[in-house]
Amino acid sequence: MIGRLRGTLVYKHPPRLMLEVGGVGYELEAPMSTFYDLPPVGESVTLVTHLTVREDTQVLYGFLHAGDRTLFRDLLKVSGVGARMALAILSGMDAQRFALCVRQEDIAALTRLPGIGKKTAQRLVVEMRDRVDAKPSGLPAGAASPPPPGEAGDAALRDAVDALTALGYKPADANRMARSVDDGNKTSEEIIRAALKAVNPP
Repeated sequence: MIGRLRGTLVYKHPPRLMLEVGGVGYELEAPMSTFYDLPPVGESVTLVTHLTVREDTQVLYGFLHAGDRTLFRDLLKVSGVGARMALAILSGMDAQRFALCVRQEDIAALTRLPGIGKKTAQRLVVEMRDRVDAKPSGLPAGAASPPPPGEAGDAALRDAVDALTALGYKPADANRMARSVDDGNKTSEEIIRAALKAVNPP
């Protein structure tokens, strides 16, 4: 079981990234809570990981914070919640905010996340109530890394729309969400963060 990787960040294209460790490139999927705090491409980073093995595929998930991985694993134990939905939850709110929503039974906030209807939100509250930790998760605010020289605003917008679509939003909704917060100067991570914040404000 692969539990942790330390290596060089090769690329980051939400929700996917690649980490080179000892000459081997590991492809991982990660929530936006991880992408917000990743270093620039080419720098070293350590991720805790979760490996999912199915008959037809193996997927490695990466997290900067152990608390995020713990929540991800707990979410997978909830009936009807798969890895994609767990990533969407961690992308829409951090572990501390999720714990607050569960404890306050804030169904409305949970249903604003992609792919989560009222019944799923109610199930999350019931099944996660005993698992969430009231303590802060230790997630740093972290600013997104600055865009590389010459990065086009259109490319960042396209990447943001692709990422939001991959998180479960319909293409039309993802496009609308990204464009509503883009000013032409944001990186894709900044656009995604602003779009998700607008949908589910603190």
